[in-house]
Amino acid sequence: METNLIQIRRDLHQIPELGYQEFKTQQYILDYVATLPQTHLEIRTWKTGVLVKVKGTNPKKRIGYRTDMDGLPVEEETGYAFHSRHQGRMHACGHDFHMTIALGILSHFAGSPVEDDLLFIFQPAEEGPGGAEAMLKEVLIGEWRPDLIMGLHVAPEYPAGTIAVREGLLFANTSELYIDLTGKGGHAAYPQNTKDMVVAAAYLVTQLQSIISRNMDPLDSAVITIGKITGGTVQNVIAGHARLEGTIRTLSSEAMIRTKQRIETITSGLAASFECGAEIDYGCNYYQVFNHAGPTRHFMDFVRNYEGADLFECREALTGEDFGYMLKEIPGFMFWLGVGSQYGLHHAKFSPDEKALQIAVDLLSDYIVTL
Repeated sequence: METNLIQIRRDLHQIPELGYQEFKTQQYILDYVATLPQTHLEIRTWKTGVLVKVKGTNPKKRIGYRTDMDGLPVEEETGYAFHSRHQGRMHACGHDFHMTIALGILSHFAGSPVEDDLLFIFQPAEEGPGGAEAMLKEVLIGEWRPDLIMGLHVAPEYPAGTIAVREGLLFANTSELYIDLTGKGGHAAYPQNTKDMVVAAAYLVTQLQSIISRNMDPLDSAVITIGKITGGTVQNVIAGHARLEGTIRTLSSEAMIRTKQRIETITSGLAASFECGAEIDYGCNYYQVFNHAGPTRHFMDFVRNYEGADLFECREALTGEDFGYMLKEIPGFMFWLGVGSQYGLHHAKFSPDEKALQIAVDLLSDYIVTL
């Protein structure tokens, strides 16, 4: 099975697609599922996603397993022989690993169902604009709602074979941040006739950082990062428009509310002082990934006694994952799967260790039998 898993991963790695554009990926999954024994399978599609139910022999509950599907707008630099065939697109967050593991577990149970129903959820658009919340509302609330749900995310900082998890908060609340400043452009020699938005943007970046250092409880972590600033067209023309693009991360939903309130107040004050217009857009927001105590503790006890995997009780992280919306409504958990990469998530050279594929499939297949 290991060789097959590696081939599946390499196939998927070559066809990364952005959120709700996963047409080739969806077809690959459907074609693969069609090769499995069909007696116990029921298949549905949702947008570019796929749901596969393995009907149990005497079902009393439904166990859900979720994986994400989309890639990132990153130009790959791994040097792989099986590198991305889609220019400017890469599975730099390990979703090719995630899907492969889900297909491996599905393959295990397709011909050998357990007593309860199993639901494999291939969810699009995790990286954006966020498919979990919509999928939950449109598909998973109703007859296909799981009673328990689980998922994983690859972790480059841990070696293959490490399972890192904790009860409670695992991933942060996250929000995108876009701020457009509109003033008046003009000749660089006559600044008095303009409203310079490059200067305004520079002031705003530094003021936003004061929210974290002076408005937030130091024991309740939050981060504001402005990752991109655009403004102006040429060196001797004062810019009449500037745009800031960034992200907000907090460990509590209350901190997210407070952070946004302060962003709005500071931006409004800046607009008044620079006599300019200002518009804020929070784009895509993700709810925290909060692992339910009972299911998480049961999983941790299983891993602790499992040969071939090492349990590590990790700290919470300021990464974001829209799986949090599913855990908000359905009991379950998410965990980190070590993949031992020198380069981190979202890096153009991210190169996870393929040994982790078989480890995860074996562990989760064995674990599901215990539920």
